[in-house]
Amino acid sequence: MKGARPLDTIPVWMEALEDEDVAFIRRFVLASGSLKEMAAQYGVSYPTVRLRLDRLIQKIRLAETTEADPYVALVKRLAVDDKLDFDTAKLLLNEYRKTKEG
Repeated sequence: MKGARPLDTIPVWMEALEDEDVAFIRRFVLASGSLKEMAAQYGVSYPTVRLRLDRLIQKIRLAETTEADPYVALVKRLAVDDKLDFDTAKLLLNEYRKTKEG
């Protein structure tokens, strides 16, 4: 198959995902991208599935962005994993950058 990857090379963004995230992606693909069907499968509301998908997109984007500073990467990862709210994460990062600048 043209463009196929060897099985032992997993994309960096996929390595950053938890098993539950990969299972969600699989179900999403099998549901032909229907959030309505996903909501029915999980027994939750459409907005709940939309929020889960949005967070998954954020995780993937974060994994694709190479962050040179480990502290910044940690704060971003905590925010995406919903272990730290985004407003607090922004505040921490802004203060951290201020201390690094001067």
